[in-house]
Amino acid sequence: MKFKIIYVIILQVLLSISCKQQKTLNIVKQEQYEPNFESLAKHNAAPEWFQDAKLGMYFHWGPYSVPAFGSAWYPNFMYIKGNRFNKFHEANFGPIEEFGYEDFIPMFTAQYFDAEDWADLFQQTGAKFAGPVAQHHDGFAMWDSDVNPWNVADMGPKRDITGELFKSLKKRNIKTIATFHHARNGQRNANNPEHWGKNGYNSHYPYHPDLPTSTTDQKLRKLFGNWETIDAFNQYWLDQVNEVVDKYNPDIIWYDSWLNMIPEDIRNQMSAHYFNNGVKNNQEVVICRKQDDLPLDYSIVDIEQGGRRDIHPQPWMTDITLGESRWMYVEGHKYKDAALVVRNMIDVWSKNGIVLLNVSPRADGVINEEQRAILKDIGAWLNSHGEAVYGTRPHTIFGYGTASAGDGSHGGQSSKVEYSADDIRFTVAKDKKSMYVFFLGKPEAGKKVEMRTIGGYHRNIPPSPIKRVSVLGTNVEVEWQLTTESFYLTIPEKGLNNIATVFKFELE
Repeated sequence: MKFKIIYVIILQVLLSISCKQQKTLNIVKQEQYEPNFESLAKHNAAPEWFQDAKLGMYFHWGPYSVPAFGSAWYPNFMYIKGNRFNKFHEANFGPIEEFGYEDFIPMFTAQYFDAEDWADLFQQTGAKFAGPVAQHHDGFAMWDSDVNPWNVADMGPKRDITGELFKSLKKRNIKTIATFHHARNGQRNANNPEHWGKNGYNSHYPYHPDLPTSTTDQKLRKLFGNWETIDAFNQYWLDQVNEVVDKYNPDIIWYDSWLNMIPEDIRNQMSAHYFNNGVKNNQEVVICRKQDDLPLDYSIVDIEQGGRRDIHPQPWMTDITLGESRWMYVEGHKYKDAALVVRNMIDVWSKNGIVLLNVSPRADGVINEEQRAILKDIGAWLNSHGEAVYGTRPHTIFGYGTASAGDGSHGGQSSKVEYSADDIRFTVAKDKKSMYVFFLGKPEAGKKVEMRTIGGYHRNIPPSPIKRVSVLGTNVEVEWQLTTESFYLTIPEKGLNNIATVFKFELE
């Protein structure tokens, strides 16, 4: 009997070891991406969940939020002698030689930061993914970092902002995003005297031998990007991204401009590591970038503060801010109203785009009531009309109208187009059983609207027969008429929305 018991125990141990070895073997087999184009191009750039999500949220928040002046480029401009940032800084905090950017960090307390409250707010707004600016150009990490000594867990708030928020978001089944802007942090102008003391485009902090930014202090130089060689900085850049990927498993990583300053082999290593980590964790992960910094074969393009002028076959993204123009919290800065934001987002969605909406917390961790009120209105509209947004796809045309769309600040068209009820946009359900017609405003009740025809036939009318038309979010049926010449919709008296009215076409 004793020998039988011993035999069973040994067998169980061997089976356990075998299972662990097989599990390890499976993980190794899953890590299939190599740091080259041929391998990386196998990755699905835009998984279905991403195409369905439509709206995400992030926030510009860090030590630069303390002065609450100018813009998130305060750390750059404060070191350029004589400009308005420098004058403000020295008038309020003292000479830059005595009070540097690093001295804002203890003042960045985040004492009112509440990850549960922020996750609730993002969820109420209608976001399907959310997360922080993990690191802006300033070199300060918003996660608990062993790589970067200038991080939010060891300094300032002394809390793992990214970790706390991701935990709260995941509890609500909201996917996560971490954005990286730190490619610009590396100092590339130390050997270019013509750029000394100026806003050097390729490096965030102005360099001059007489400026504090030229420090050789072993710790402080990491904040200012002063590495012995740019190759050393590039490895530092990669190590930080990999740390966030390994520690927090974001569903999306997103890059600001200047990613092209990182050598291609480093970018390939980053992509392969991220994709392999996604496979290991059974995640369909997404990389978003600007300009042409990564191939569209395995990444998504982002157009800052702008949108496309027509439907694009590949899903794309735009990042916009709730502020009139600023990304961080600036005292007295105005915000866009909900109607402007929603109407411009509808235009993006009708063209196969996804929106990343930025909010601006104060240094103490408060998202102020003015922003919250706007987000509440956006969320209320999406709560009633989300069927026409989430999980939909573009129609054969995006729509038509009378609004004039100016150029965006970073390409495409402006994100602040003044739309009206004369502007029409379309989306279609994935199963093709419904089509949604957006009036970007409140149409006139009782008016008989002729829907525009394109090229002599009804390209904007679905090919399937229409069973019923109603005002989405209500039980109000809508009178309609399809003739050989045109299609007519009679605007009902009830159910109209001041931000955007949506009609649901139920199809056979």
